[in-house]
Amino acid sequence: MSSGRRLRRDASSLWLEAPFVMAMRIHSMQMAALTGTAQDTAEMTKMVSEKMAATAESAMAVNVALANAAFSAFMGAATGRMPKASKTGEKLAAAALTPYGKRVRSNARRLARKKV
Repeated sequence: MSSGRRLRRDASSLWLEAPFVMAMRIHSMQMAALTGTAQDTAEMTKMVSEKMAATAESAMAVNVALANAAFSAFMGAATGRMPKASKTGEKLAAAALTPYGKRVRSNARRLARKKV
């Protein structure tokens, strides 16, 4: 899948599905607080650990994309062949959003079928 298409897919899923995931989790936490149960400890732990993993994965993907862009620019300058205008910014943004988009989509599916 091209980086532009992936960027559009991940940005739109974050825009549409992230508020849904937040609302489902907040509702679940409120119900747990009202009933006095600790049923959502696992969900809160999963939420925090997923955010940490997505941040680390995103940072790594952006660093790899930056290294690839720098290497391409260097090789183009060294060989005298200037590369065509690349979409480096689009590739960086796609690399940064992909881990978040993937997790938001899976959480939205999981929370939508979860029985309250």
